This record gives sequence, C-alpha cells and structure tokens, in this order.
Amino acid sequence: MKIALAQLNYTIGHFEQNVEKIVSSINRAKQQGARLVIFSELSICGYPPHDLLTHKHFVDKSIQAIKDVAKSCVDIYAIVGGPSYNEAPTGKLLHNSAYLLGEGKVLDVFHKTLLPDYDIFDEYRYFEPNTEKYRLAEIDGVKLAITICEDIWDDQPTSSAFDRGQLYRDAPMNHLSKLNPDLIVNISASPFSYNVEERRFEVFKNNVARYSKPVIYVNQVGGNTDLLFDGGSMVLNEQGKILHKLKSFYEDFTIIDSTFAKGKTVESINPLNDDRRLERIHDALVMGISDFFRKLGFSKATLGLSGGIDSAVVLALAAKALPAENLRVLLMPSQYSSQHSVDDAVQLAKKLNVKYDIVPIQNIFDTFRNQLRDVFEGKPEDITEENIQARIRGTLLMALSNKFGHLLLNTSNKSEAAVGYGTLYGDMCGALSVLGDVYKTDVYRLANFINRDDEIIPINTITKPPSAELRPDQKDSDSLPPYDILDPILFAYIEQGLSAEEIIRKGYESNTVKRIIRLVNLNEYKRYQSPPILRVSSKAFGYGRKMPLVTKWS
Repeated sequence: MKIALAQLNYTIGHFEQNVEKIVSSINRAKQQGARLVIFSELSICGYPPHDLLTHKHFVDKSIQAIKDVAKSCVDIYAIVGGPSYNEAPTGKLLHNSAYLLGEGKVLDVFHKTLLPDYDIFDEYRYFEPNTEKYRLAEIDGVKLAITICEDIWDDQPTSSAFDRGQLYRDAPMNHLSKLNPDLIVNISASPFSYNVEERRFEVFKNNVARYSKPVIYVNQVGGNTDLLFDGGSMVLNEQGKILHKLKSFYEDFTIIDSTFAKGKTVESINPLNDDRRLERIHDALVMGISDFFRKLGFSKATLGLSGGIDSAVVLALAAKALPAENLRVLLMPSQYSSQHSVDDAVQLAKKLNVKYDIVPIQNIFDTFRNQLRDVFEGKPEDITEENIQARIRGTLLMALSNKFGHLLLNTSNKSEAAVGYGTLYGDMCGALSVLGDVYKTDVYRLANFINRDDEIIPINTITKPPSAELRPDQKDSDSLPPYDILDPILFAYIEQGLSAEEIIRKGYESNTVKRIIRLVNLNEYKRYQSPPILRVSSKAFGYGRKMPLVTKWS
C-alpha cells in the first residue's frame, strides 16, 4: 500500500484555505497511486487555536470542514487532525482527534490520550483525554496504530533540573501494541526549538525499540504568531533508521510504500553542532517573520536601524523574509550617536537595497528637556533622559508604521529582555520581537552566519563594543557583565531552572549571579508588555514561561 505524507503550513481559522490545501494533497496522492494520505495534528483548524476552541461556531466549522474534506476521499483514505465533541456526559467538551476519512465520509475518530500542559502547551484547558477502548485502523489489510503527538512522548527526556523526567503513568502504545499493528502513525504539531530534532529522533527510536514497529510521523510546518513549526516529518523502519525525512521549514510531500520496513536508509540526523544550530535558528526566524506578515495580511515592515548588531541582524533576516522593496527603516541619531554607527547603518541598508530615512532626534530631545526643566529642577540627568530618547525613537517608528502601514519589528534580544535592559514604549515597541529568544552572544554568531558567504552586515558592526548610545561613551558593559558571562548565567536560570546556589557552584561570582537573577525577576513586568517573541529555544519568554509580576520571591 502506498502512503502519502503531507507536511503543510496551515493558517489558524482559515478553513477555506486549509481545506483547499488538504484536498489538493489528497488529489495529488490519488494521482500518484496512494491509498492513504496523512496530515498533521489539528490540521483542519491550525495549531494552536487557543481559546477559539471555546467558541461553538469555531468547533462546528472545524467539523464541517472535516466533512467537506471527506467528500474528496473516494478511492483513497486520509487521516486529518481536528477537534471533536466529547460524547460523554462529563469531562471537557472536546477531544483532540484524528479523523479517518474514506468512502466520502468520516469512517472513524481516534482521540488523543496524553494532553500536555507544560511550557507552551495547555491542552487540558480544552480537551478531554481518550478513555475509549484502544483500537487500530485497518486499510487494505495494513493495521495502523494512530497516535497524536504527545501520545508517543510518554517517556520524553527533559532539560529541566526540577522534573520527574517521566510525565505520564501510562503510554497509549503499551495498549495499542498488544493489538499487533503493522506500523505506528503519529500526527503532530510539534513546535520548533533549535535542539528539538535530536530529541524527537530519540523519542521515535525509543518507540521503535520498545514496540518493534516502524513509525510514520507527520508534523505541521510554518509560523503561527510566536510558535514556529519546522516540519521535519519522517519515516523510521523497524531498526529505528530514518528512511524518509521531509524538508525542515518548508511544505513538503512524499509517498512511501507500506513495505518500507525493509527499505534502504536514506537519511540520518547529524549531531547538533554550532553551525547546524545557527542555521536552524536563522531559517526558523526567517520563516516566522514571513508567516507572521503573510497570515496577518501585511507585507511591509519597518525598524529602527541604529548601526548596532541587533537591528542589523533583524534587518538582514527581514530582507530574506520579505522583499527588500517592502522594507523601510529609520536611522534616528542623537548627539550621542557615533558617526561610524550611522555609516554602518547606511552601508547595511544600501547593501540590502532597503529604503532608509535619517531623522535626527536631538532637537526633539532638547524640546523635551526644555519642557521638563522646571519639573526636574535640581535633579541631575540620569536614566530618565536616556529613556526619553528611546521613547522618542519609538514614537517616530510608530508614526512611520501608522502613516505607511509598515508593521514595526522589535530588535531587542533575549539577554536584554531578561535583565530589563530596554525601555517600555521605546525600544520595546513593535508588533513582533524577532530576537527576543536569542541571547546576545548568539546574535553575534547569527551575524557571522549571515556573513558566511558575503559581507552583508558591516564588520565594524560586529566587532565594536555594544552600546545603546544614550549618553556619552556609553557601553553595555557599564551596566551589565560581559555577555559571555551574562548569557550562561541566564541560560542556567531560565532554560535549566537552576537556583542561584547551583549556578554559583558552576564557578560564577556570587554577587554577579544574585544580581542577575534579581534583575530577571524584577523585570517581569516589562516582558509582560513585550511584543510576541519568535520561539527558537526550549524556554522562551511569553506564553511558555508564566511568572507572577508581584512577588517577594527572590
């Protein structure tokens, strides 16, 4: 039996487009002689729909869309993800389900058992876990164990220092394997992080080893606001070797034969190194920017181009995600801006063929100071005046955004966001934070990656000491430890969940660690008001990291 894997980029709630994509893939599979085509988790409505699932008309529209797709399933079968109603008198109203379609109708519905509620996941909010008797699907004599994403992640590894290491008491495949399936089908909406590919492969290999069954894994691809999905759908044989692997970050389609278990290994996953990590982050961010604009119906972007490393990297990424003619940037030098920063910014804009305007802010800043002179009488200049400059720039950028319809890209990085090194309603403005999950040391590495074949970002931008240039001779190191010290401490605290004492035992200076952790905790209120952040790590600020704003915990 020929089986098609359809890795598609869905738009949440765009049922007409999603149905069109799915039906097109079904027809393509049928033309190529496939008997079954497999789509990803909640493919009919897009993942994650969040509280749209609390609206009856959204769920009804999802189910009707499934029925519309089923009409195309004549002489072919399909597995499509979507919500379904829980028929039991108690429990959550919905299931997260896999619909088996064929003969022009819905033939069966299989429900997800393991519902994740950690990090960015909140499925128990909406769905009831499967409590039905486990059963297989059978097509042309081939028996399928249909699982949904987390259902085969029951023994997943964890990167947290405070975790049991095994989240679930039972595994659906323990029951399904007793029914002797020919293969495991897993439809998924597995979000991207730079190390997730290796983790997935280990999960799939473990399942193959435990149950001696090949695995077909179909993931969705594309950006849905902050969550990025890399695709990477794959087929593993009974030896846990990859036979087929679909592209990462792109829609893809392939057809396999159900006798693939004896096939030749054609793909493998190479060990993660820094080059591969940076390439994944780069490609994910480009996809995230592109899909954010396309799915919202916008095409034009702006940002403040300072001559610094962060704005340079964001512009280079945006120029790949959007046509250069759809970008327009502002250079907003103050009396504290160095000429080489302005020159670097101009050089980059010209290199990328991006339209730029230079709007000096000194006169505007002087007006603010004059208006506030009596109010501030007797007070020395301090961070207040620095923040005023940042807010002037934010206002100018939002003015350009409003006047010309350009969405503003935020350029703050994760290191700055972590310790509050940013100004609310100033440099923290924006519709989308591109680098908010990228530490400063990785921003430099990304710049070098972008320059790997040609000098896109001026070398001077990469080599000069980082500075906000809001006061004379200012450098980031005036306020923060060097980034090669700061970032590992932040990673240990945020991603790994280590305490101050545990981080200090790694060899970091005690007062520095305690000060950094205090800054992270103190500035939660700023991050609460930040734009959505493109998630590329295992622990991004935002939806996947929920902390109280008001707390005495240190």
